[in-house]
Amino acid sequence: MSLKGFHIVFITFATLLALGCGAWCLQLYVTEAASGYITGAIACFLSAIALFVYGIWFYRKMKRLRLFT
Repeated sequence: MSLKGFHIVFITFATLLALGCGAWCLQLYVTEAASGYITGAIACFLSAIALFVYGIWFYRKMKRLRLFT
């Protein structure tokens, strides 16, 4: 696997991890109602969105440069 391919896989797993952490923070917020958990959930979901947008940008850039098929 090339470094570019690994980068796409890594960004995908990082996005899924951020979504999982956000869901976990939401679950803890529902059970304990501490404001820190909702802040963490928002931060995780914003990170997941940013990672998703970056992953799409990177893939399109590599495709435009004809480094991916």
